[in-house]
Amino acid sequence: MRSIRALFDQLYWADRRLLETLEAAGDPPAAAIRLYDHILNAERVWLTRLEGKDSSRLPIWTSPDSLDGMRNRMEAIHADFTRYLSALDDAAADAELEYRNQTGAAFRNRVRDILLHVALHGQYHRGQINQLLRGSGFEPVNVDYITWDRARNGQIT
Repeated sequence: MRSIRALFDQLYWADRRLLETLEAAGDPPAAAIRLYDHILNAERVWLTRLEGKDSSRLPIWTSPDSLDGMRNRMEAIHADFTRYLSALDDAAADAELEYRNQTGAAFRNRVRDILLHVALHGQYHRGQINQLLRGSGFEPVNVDYITWDRARNGQIT
């Protein structure tokens, strides 16, 4: 479980760094805002499913025109995942979870695999956002796992 908790610590760090970069850009590309919103939406949807609740009414894709409210959403999702993960042990992580996706299709996956998906899904879209930033003349932000690990171990600031 230590590795999964570390992935979620890095996920929060990366979400925070990326939001700060988008905010500092002043006028980031609309597609970057939409992708960042999607990351937060997906994190909330998956946490809702992990908690055994119905996620069918939660949006996956929306079209926000600004970053307003995203910091509060990010912080709330982080707090909720921290609470969820603090109560999760290896046996619970290896259990299978049955859930329905947004179209109502039924699936079953191990909790551990869902958590890995959430972490990897966000990294995929953060890379897309960084590409959009670079293409619009903004400096992308390093959100690599190893950079987070170096920072938490005091090797870099």
